[in-house]
Amino acid sequence: MAQTFQENSLKVESIPFAEIPHQSKLFLDFQADLPEIAKFYPEKNTDLKEFAEKVLVNYKTDRNTLCDALAETNKSFGTGKKTFENIELLREKDCLAIVTGQQAGLFSGSLYTIYKALSAVKMCEDLRRQNIKAVPVFWIAEEDHDFDEVKKTYILSEQPGLAGCLASIENAPRTYQENSAVGFIKLDETIIETIENLNLPQTDFTENIKNNIKETYKSGETFSTAFAKFLGHIFADYGLIFLSPLDEKLKKLSAPIFSEAVEKSEEIASALLRRNDELKDYSAQVLVEENFFPFFYQDETRQAMRRDLQSGNVKIQKSKTEFTNNELKEIAENLPKTLSPNALMRPIVQDFLLPTLTYFGGGAEIAYFAQNAVIYEILNRPVTPIRHRASFTIVEPKNRRTLEKYEVEFLDLFDGKAKIEAKIAEKYLNQETARIFVEAEEIINAQLNLLNQNLSISEPTLAMSLAKRREKILWHISALRKKYHRAEILKNETVNRRLKTLFTSVLPNDALQERTLNVLVFLNLYGENFTEWVYNAINLDETGHQIIFL
Repeated sequence: MAQTFQENSLKVESIPFAEIPHQSKLFLDFQADLPEIAKFYPEKNTDLKEFAEKVLVNYKTDRNTLCDALAETNKSFGTGKKTFENIELLREKDCLAIVTGQQAGLFSGSLYTIYKALSAVKMCEDLRRQNIKAVPVFWIAEEDHDFDEVKKTYILSEQPGLAGCLASIENAPRTYQENSAVGFIKLDETIIETIENLNLPQTDFTENIKNNIKETYKSGETFSTAFAKFLGHIFADYGLIFLSPLDEKLKKLSAPIFSEAVEKSEEIASALLRRNDELKDYSAQVLVEENFFPFFYQDETRQAMRRDLQSGNVKIQKSKTEFTNNELKEIAENLPKTLSPNALMRPIVQDFLLPTLTYFGGGAEIAYFAQNAVIYEILNRPVTPIRHRASFTIVEPKNRRTLEKYEVEFLDLFDGKAKIEAKIAEKYLNQETARIFVEAEEIINAQLNLLNQNLSISEPTLAMSLAKRREKILWHISALRKKYHRAEILKNETVNRRLKTLFTSVLPNDALQERTLNVLVFLNLYGENFTEWVYNAINLDETGHQIIFL
């Protein structure tokens, strides 16, 4: 059941994820904190002060080398003064990191990227009130090579004749090489046309937004540097520290954990296979087979590596190149830039580099952590607790008015547009025809029941035939009724436009808004106020999905 409260004059409604379709069982059990998931998340309910001590005792990375690298990269990103203050704070031996991260999506990707970052910043603020030093760190997943996932984003189109439609914005540089890490993919002159195709509606904030995009997304920038510069501008006053894992200085710092993971890679594979078996009631996020190896080989492209079960060597897939464990250990120690941790290994590397108190992630990352807790244990690392990031749907005033006018709740939208149209057509547009349809169905059903009674006595075989024909008769009436609903909506241009706008904005692609829309949509409408509203609405104890009514 939804709960409503006011936040800085904004109406905010909280809805349990269990009431939202298409959520995984593991995620729902995690949010509900059921006993069944405790063994997969051993530090989920740990006392933060106690866990902080464990993290600091086990943290061996040279803070000065780390912070020097962070200062250098963040300077190149043009981040704000507060970011460098936080980097200096991180040099102190009792300072912790609240970490989140995401792939370097075009123009920051989907809205949940913003919500992740703000969740980390908000937790640092709360911890400092408890006299716990903490800084927010954003791990740019620039080693990832799933280019299809980052090259595209969505806005609400304002093209002639397409106002209010969902528009896909995409950029693929002409020189893109398949399987390249996103951090190596450079923007070219095609980005100029991509920016021009944004077609944002003109507001008081449009010029500033376009200038920011043009300053950060330039030919020659990589997808990850443009991403960091763009977010650096948005979060200039929030002190967010950006971390680039392709940085060679950070790769060198990672060498010890790389080497140990290579040495224990067979043990890691066995442990993951056992863990996946334990997760059979949930289904594991990452497929793990006997030949699992926790790293990719990284040169110009990122290539999967698998262990040959006969020779024991590790082979680069689709290649004749193979290595012994000792050769890989030597590579890890002396040339770590050629190794790239996979999805299950990456958090362990992250938490070797950083004194991580907790990580904010989405449902998929929560599933990763159910698997990789065993890797932390094998490598003698504290198992980092993961928390679900803040989750929001933003409802603009015009869409709020539509919901209120037609008495539609947010959860009703998941029933589909056709069902909402039926309700509006029958209750608000043409009640008389709706009444006649109901009466017609009642009369037809009554007459068919009477006919069935008589046939059952006189001609039983015809009664059986009637049962089949009844379904067809009622189906035709139902189909006609649906056509009437659609016709009534199309006749009323205002209602049709309102519903189209509502679904496109609030439930784009029939999924939660945060998984589709880009932050540009709301920055263009509300400027920096939008970021502030979201930040203020974040409640770190909230386990549901929040609806912010603007």
